[in-house]
Amino acid sequence: MHRSLPRASLWLLADSRHTSKLKENARSNVSGRMGFSGRFTNSEGYSNFIFREKLVGRSLQVQIVNALRSGQRDQASALLSNLGRVYDSLRAEDFVFVLDYCARSPDPLFVLETWRLMEEKTIVLNRKCWIFIIRALSKGGYLEEALQWLTSLGGSHHSSPSLCMYNIFLNGCTKMQSVTHTLRCLKLMEDQLMGKSEITYWELLQLAVREQNLSAVHEIWKDCNKYYSPSIICMRKFVWSFTKLGDLVSAYDALQHMVALAFRGSFSVRASADGRFQSSRLNIPIPSNGEFYFKTYGTEGSGGFVTSLFEDSSMKTGGQIQSGKEEKHSHLVTPSPMPNAMEFIFSATVGNTSPADEERYCRPLQIGPSAFALAREIGNGCFAAKQELFTDSGMGTMLPEGSGHSSSKDIVPIPVMRVLRWSFNDVILACARSRDCELAEQLFLQMQNLGLEPSQCTYDCFVKAVLSEIGVTYAMKVVKAMEKRNLKPYGTTLAALSVGYSKILELDLAEALLDQIPEGPKNYIHPFNALLVACDVMDQPERAVRVLAKMKSLKIKSDIRTYELLFSLFGNVNAPYEKGNMLSKVDAAKRIHAIEMDMMKNGVQHSCLSMENLLRALGAEGMIRELIQYLHVAENLFGHISTYKGTVMYNTVLHALIESNESHTAAELFRNMKLCEMPPNAGTYNIMIDCCSIIRCYKSACSLVSMMLRDGFSPNVCTYTSLIKIVLANEDFNKALQLLDKASAEAIQPDVPLFNTILLEAYQKGRIDMIELIIERMHEEKVQPDPTTCSYAFSAYVECGLFTTAMEALQVLSMRMISEDERVLQEKRTDFEYLVLNEGPEGESQIIEIFKQSEHLAAAILYLRWCAIVGFSISWSPNESIWARRLSSCYGSSKGSTRSSSQ
Repeated sequence: MHRSLPRASLWLLADSRHTSKLKENARSNVSGRMGFSGRFTNSEGYSNFIFREKLVGRSLQVQIVNALRSGQRDQASALLSNLGRVYDSLRAEDFVFVLDYCARSPDPLFVLETWRLMEEKTIVLNRKCWIFIIRALSKGGYLEEALQWLTSLGGSHHSSPSLCMYNIFLNGCTKMQSVTHTLRCLKLMEDQLMGKSEITYWELLQLAVREQNLSAVHEIWKDCNKYYSPSIICMRKFVWSFTKLGDLVSAYDALQHMVALAFRGSFSVRASADGRFQSSRLNIPIPSNGEFYFKTYGTEGSGGFVTSLFEDSSMKTGGQIQSGKEEKHSHLVTPSPMPNAMEFIFSATVGNTSPADEERYCRPLQIGPSAFALAREIGNGCFAAKQELFTDSGMGTMLPEGSGHSSSKDIVPIPVMRVLRWSFNDVILACARSRDCELAEQLFLQMQNLGLEPSQCTYDCFVKAVLSEIGVTYAMKVVKAMEKRNLKPYGTTLAALSVGYSKILELDLAEALLDQIPEGPKNYIHPFNALLVACDVMDQPERAVRVLAKMKSLKIKSDIRTYELLFSLFGNVNAPYEKGNMLSKVDAAKRIHAIEMDMMKNGVQHSCLSMENLLRALGAEGMIRELIQYLHVAENLFGHISTYKGTVMYNTVLHALIESNESHTAAELFRNMKLCEMPPNAGTYNIMIDCCSIIRCYKSACSLVSMMLRDGFSPNVCTYTSLIKIVLANEDFNKALQLLDKASAEAIQPDVPLFNTILLEAYQKGRIDMIELIIERMHEEKVQPDPTTCSYAFSAYVECGLFTTAMEALQVLSMRMISEDERVLQEKRTDFEYLVLNEGPEGESQIIEIFKQSEHLAAAILYLRWCAIVGFSISWSPNESIWARRLSSCYGSSKGSTRSSSQ
């Protein structure tokens, strides 16, 4: 919430300054002897003050600042009052140390308190005091008050604000993301004919980027090029802005313009006192006049081009390139209006640049997709060496012989080359975000052609670009080449590679890369979460424990995604398809409690997914009482969230209740859903229809289907499976076949669980005819059997004493489990026969590897292997089997005939 400061005394500034003018002149000589010097370099307004040894009140100022640093504001206020009582002849210099600290902190309230004392003592504020006050108010969020100070200065006849003050205020607007105050400041600058410097444009750029307004950045770019000659530093900031907003075309254009300017040699870069790179030329503001502002900002009250830009919400897009790769690069053949940087390097080296060329290189950049043509010109001859880019020879020999670029490091100063490299890194990283690996490769090669040695950051950006499109194998080659140049990859590079290997389920390589991440307080939680996801998919909780231990050693704080995965990995103790017991339930409760205590320790609250995983784990262990308790907790936590997520949680609990045969509890919970206006979805109705199979109530199931249709949900294969299960509980096979035909009539493709539901009941009742009918129906529907299908059919024949038929049926079903197409069986017959007939350990090891990829294929091979062991010959034409031909002749004529035959 905006905080207000007393404003009544602000409007007395002009008069107080006028009445004390004579007093200021009388003390001017003393101020010159006892003052201090300072230099202002940027919009942050940092300055270095050298206080004279005899400065009045210096020790008290130090005490005030120390009190403020230690948080003793009352003591600081008392010392400030003491400063006013002890010294009668105070000047502005006697407060600058305090004001400077308050501006850096920032502490706008104490600044105001200091200014009140200065007003009481009729002390005239100098330019430094004004800057400190405006900076403290702007950085502290008091933009309205800071703007009033600027307005009062502009309205005074004795003083006027400087461009530095406006830039400081614009910096505060950027931090607070206040477009309104920015527009008012620009209007005030227009009224004062203040003009703009590169720092002004930088502050506007930062705000445009924070507002995600790409059109504003383009307009600022045009205005800067129209009335200013941007330096290398300024161009870098535009490149950064375009990359942040995803405008890869404009970023590339600006980057190539930077290259042309750098190798022209008209700009140089120097390091400031605080280590920042700055342009060595004077930063002279653009001269302002009425005609300029009329052309730039329009009529009075229009608010300028920034007004229209920041208010046009339709343009607040990231500026991502939406077309495909072919469309993105289709303009490469268009002649580029940009100067060819490489041609200019050659001409500048021999000193034969013509005046026409000078004019061509100095003209403003025209943003447009045609600048991609320059990449092709510069990249010509480089792609021939692309295959050698990551060979054993390293990456330091990419300059073509006789190219004339070997001396580029001597032509361009090192600071300029470093600035260029930073901008190249920004654009390459933007290529990674836009999944444009081709352009990233072009830029990487261009850097080396220009003599820009890739840094660790360059490789980090390039690896991410390669990962986004080519893959992790190629990215690892980049890292290996990087290491051969004695460049150690960043932790972020290793993290990105680890994520890539986790996505393709190469868990050993992903974990090995995580082990190489250096220790430190950096946040690398994303690769650890990606590896935990892979552990969950591959069902490797032991590896997940090692991952958590590595996170703890690196002091990486877990986030909600980590805990979501922990509940999925460790919430239930037993393996899949294994019911919980007393010991496993106790162990599961301890694990869940430990995870929740760690969440509380790190200040992380449950999300919908973490609660859903927790409910699923409790349901898998059969912990019904705890399941209902946590459902109530979820209702209290997420009662305000969307009904969709609430319905998913209810479905999880309902499914667990049905699996535990808690039909009455499930029915009561379903009624509560309806009373709480929690809308059921198709999954809810299917679960409740399945519940009806427990109580064997077909009428209730039909009522649920009617409700399902009224709510706009169509029955699916799960619905028919549940209905068939209900009628089979009453041994009504004819009704089951009718439902099966109805599903086919409604174009619902039956699946294996549906057929297995009928096969199970037929096996239990000894209905061989029904088993054979369903198996032939599966063959007609092209539904491949699974191991459960084989088990039901084989066991039914065995219990009837038909051992030879059982083995023949097992062979045919195993063949169909491999493939329904006999051509596939014949093509791979040699490989399958080797696995089936080879009794050595290598054959078993290969079957184990197949099991990791496909359980059904491995089961089929093992069934055939068992048939061969007991002495039955293997036929690779299952449809030629006597058993298969008999089923086809008896049950395969039509669906209606098979149904009538079953009757």
